[in-house]
Amino acid sequence: MMSGELWLWALCALLLALWLLNFLRTDSDLTLLWAEWLGRRPEQVLTGKVVWVTGASSGIGEELALQLSKLGVSLVLSARRAQELERVKRRCLENGNVKEKDILVLPLDLADRSSHDMATRTVLQEFGRIDILINNGGKAQGSFVVDTNMDVFKEILEVNYLGTVSLTKCVLPHLMKRKQGKIVVMNSIAGILPIPLCSAYVASKHALRGFLNTLQSELYNYPDIKVSTICPGPVHSNIYKNSFTSVVTKTAEDNVLVSKMETSRCVRLVLISMANDLNEVWIAKQPGLFGLYLWQYVPLRDRLFSRMTWKKITKALDIDMGGLGSILELSDRAALGGKDSVQEEARYFGSELDLVLKDLGSNTRSKLRSYGFKQVAPLT
Repeated sequence: MMSGELWLWALCALLLALWLLNFLRTDSDLTLLWAEWLGRRPEQVLTGKVVWVTGASSGIGEELALQLSKLGVSLVLSARRAQELERVKRRCLENGNVKEKDILVLPLDLADRSSHDMATRTVLQEFGRIDILINNGGKAQGSFVVDTNMDVFKEILEVNYLGTVSLTKCVLPHLMKRKQGKIVVMNSIAGILPIPLCSAYVASKHALRGFLNTLQSELYNYPDIKVSTICPGPVHSNIYKNSFTSVVTKTAEDNVLVSKMETSRCVRLVLISMANDLNEVWIAKQPGLFGLYLWQYVPLRDRLFSRMTWKKITKALDIDMGGLGSILELSDRAALGGKDSVQEEARYFGSELDLVLKDLGSNTRSKLRSYGFKQVAPLT
């Protein structure tokens, strides 16, 4: 009897060890990991669907379009840059299982909420239905709270949160009428964790998570309308090109958070989560994924997490904190203000101005040069 019990305990210990080993190597939460092993394949579920992807001109959105096109879906590609959307369309036609008639390029500005209803009607007129809306559009930001212009908060929330809510509300009545469909939102681990230097971005992602959880609860009587919140960690994408302070945000994430995941792998996991109707998934390489579990379940997480990340951020940036605040403020002014606003801010920098100009990103540099700051050389 004892021998049998020992064998049982040994087997349990072995299975637990194997599970822990696999967890340390995985890049998704346990539910998504299980779905990848034993769940439905995207090829079985998504083929033939009408899928609307926002933010489709680059990064995760572009990769979503490419992988979906190989499944033989009807695609609606939206973003602000029409030329980039046409480029993505050509890639889908060359590499996917779609024809010209299967792809609609529909330029869209998430911040222009007045255009969302007309855009929805255009999609319905073209394809007759919408099966899946993937809200992927968004904008990044990086600065201390004390240094962040309120206009930055306003614009980040307008694009990342209100724009997504608006488009979802436009599509939702159609899904409710058909009593089926999927609403997928590319959120972020920033919707769960506090990320220093990204207060506006983090706030917008936390707001999205709350909105989607509430929406899911309100769709109780519509069991075939699925709401999915996708929370990826750092992924190779172009989100920093549209960031207010790209040099700071990119430096912090490159050196502090976790190693980046390949976009193709992230998108494959997204499609698996869609095929299996998962409500919320976490996608990140280790140790980022472990950090999510730590934040979710471990007491004293606030002090532990903040101390670890803050020390690494200051070391990674490797610049004086006063100089950093100046960089962030000038970058915000260049992004949102005009020439007078930037020049007024520059007067307060004094001897720090050379340091500030040295650490600015390419977008801010071009803006400042147009405002007459000839000492700001282009990045080489």
